[in-house]
Amino acid sequence: MYNKKEVPEIVTAETKVWNCVSEDCNCWVRDNFKSSETPTCPLCESEMKSGVEILQVVDNPTLS
Repeated sequence: MYNKKEVPEIVTAETKVWNCVSEDCNCWVRDNFKSSETPTCPLCESEMKSGVEILQVVDNPTLS
């Protein structure tokens, strides 16, 4: 009767990220998308520190 589309399951995983240390900035970058070994914030150019978040799995095709 109704045409409900199936919603694909969102796969999440513990993911290494880099968080900006600036109090005024909420920027973060997935580790597999970082631009250098120890990245600087792409928005405010502050230092970033590594951490872990539960995020949707996203592959970086440039690393394949």
